[in-house]
Amino acid sequence: MKQRVMSAIVLLTITLSCILAHEISRVLFFAVAGILCCYEYSRAVEKLEVYCAAWVMYTYIVAQALLTLFHQGPILYLGFMMVGIYLAMFSGILHKKVSGRGAIFTVAGLAYPGFLFGILMMISVGEIWMQALLLATAATLVCDSFALFGGMAFGKHKLAPLVSPKKTWEGAVCGALSSLAVGLVIYLLPIFPELSLPLCLVTCFVASSMGQIGDLAESLVKRMIDIKDFSNLIPGHGGMFDRADSLLFSIPTAYIVLHIAGIGV
Repeated sequence: MKQRVMSAIVLLTITLSCILAHEISRVLFFAVAGILCCYEYSRAVEKLEVYCAAWVMYTYIVAQALLTLFHQGPILYLGFMMVGIYLAMFSGILHKKVSGRGAIFTVAGLAYPGFLFGILMMISVGEIWMQALLLATAATLVCDSFALFGGMAFGKHKLAPLVSPKKTWEGAVCGALSSLAVGLVIYLLPIFPELSLPLCLVTCFVASSMGQIGDLAESLVKRMIDIKDFSNLIPGHGGMFDRADSLLFSIPTAYIVLHIAGIGV
């Protein structure tokens, strides 16, 4: 437990320092995190005797970071994703070790986690980056904790027994409801006067619920590969992918909800 707490403190310190310092450090932080996740993913699928063209995923994330830093438009973002898919399939054609399965798994890695980290980079230089990151991250962290405690106290009905046997519907509901308290607290803080109470509540609830789906999505991949964690990069926590799973779903969701409400448009 002591190792887990210390690792969490170090990770939180690094994350906050990079996020708050400057938009360049935010983009670079998400780029490095994305490359680490793609590396963990490519190494993990080797258990299935599948060899990805990992360099394609790395190249995509670096290109996405550069496009973001230079504030390029969505056409180029989509264009580089398209090029990444082409390169992944081309690699399968040219390299016997990669072959067809490796090419398909490379495309999958480009989409998850690669493309989602590209979205986080875009959000991190947007007008409402702080609102989206704070609402989603705080709601997700609180939701995860209360889902665990709620499941232990009230859990009876399995949420997704084939993917994550310990998760229950009761725990998921407790987690989602707990995120409403986060929305209330953020509304009461005098930092985002443009956010109404209903918007804070809805954003936290929807983002945290999607975060739970993100957690299950990563569990689905790990179940397929038959691994417990993607790596041991973060002592007591697993790998970078194990830490980012929920946020890859919750942060973009919060950003979309805020935009639908007309914030930052």
